[in-house]
Amino acid sequence: MQIRILVIDDEEPICEILKYNLEKEGYEVDCAYSAEEALEKDLESYSLFIVDIMMEHQSGFDFAKKIRNNFATEHTPIIFCSALLDEDDKVMGLNIGADDYITKPFVVNEVLARVRAVLRRAHISQPFAPNMARTNTAQQPSSQTAQPKGEPDVVFKGLRLSNTEKTCYVDDKEIGLTRTEYDILKFFLTHRNKIYSRENIIKSVWGDDQVVTGRTIDTNITRMRKKLGPYAVNLVTKLGFGYGFKENND
Repeated sequence: MQIRILVIDDEEPICEILKYNLEKEGYEVDCAYSAEEALEKDLESYSLFIVDIMMEHQSGFDFAKKIRNNFATEHTPIIFCSALLDEDDKVMGLNIGADDYITKPFVVNEVLARVRAVLRRAHISQPFAPNMARTNTAQQPSSQTAQPKGEPDVVFKGLRLSNTEKTCYVDDKEIGLTRTEYDILKFFLTHRNKIYSRENIIKSVWGDDQVVTGRTIDTNITRMRKKLGPYAVNLVTKLGFGYGFKENND
């Protein structure tokens, strides 16, 4: 199944540049020139949204909030692509639930690399570009078989992450985690009883090609503690070192 990407930007030349280069990579790309136009599309059919922030009427932030509050699209990756350079804007975008933040003017190859990284973390397999299909024919079947049909759940007592549903449960009750919160908690639950610095967490969860600050980690940890109920105490802070998930917090 071909990966579909929706580019949302009120600058038509930006849309055309991204559409042309993403389609060369083998993706199917649609464009919308406002958040309102985007919201009229079949959003469930897309695997990724690339969104400008400063648009007339509804901003990219407004669009992202609606996407994250919609059950059908709450886990669909979002990349902001904006001329806003202030760190607070980047932090706000990531806290809303974006998976990456690219500043304009951008380098096309960097955008393509970040798209691949975001899709890889979302376990969405990369299609083969038409001009690569012939040279990669031998590798294609093994790459497809390597993609798991469904990962097993990550469980600690009554705390469960469903990798199939991308949902967190506490004592069988679903709790609403953003994508960023989900990814951080998954990292902690699969690497228990160790303390990780903010830099370690950023590298392990997002990779080296992401614009993420230590404050983003702090904010998400604080929000997760409010949602995890009896398991909030297992999400520990070691002052001067970082964070971790301890199985026994006595």
